[in-house]
Amino acid sequence: MPPYVFLGIVHDMDVKVGSTFDDPNMPGIITNTIWFEKTSVGTALRILQENIPAAIPAKMCYLGWQELLEKLIKLVEPEIPDA
Repeated sequence: MPPYVFLGIVHDMDVKVGSTFDDPNMPGIITNTIWFEKTSVGTALRILQENIPAAIPAKMCYLGWQELLEKLIKLVEPEIPDA
């Protein structure tokens, strides 16, 4: 799906990123807006995807984000065995 286009920071903890396909049948820029919100127990994450080509089912978008977030959890919350 690269190349990605950084579209700028909307607020201190909000990010907006765009990406395109090489396939001419999928024109335009998919826009991902990501909000991080401080909560009493940590951080809440909201994601909005816009301009997704009709050829990509919404379910696949959800699965893609779920997989990405599961990998991120493994990166930032590693299991450390007791010493």
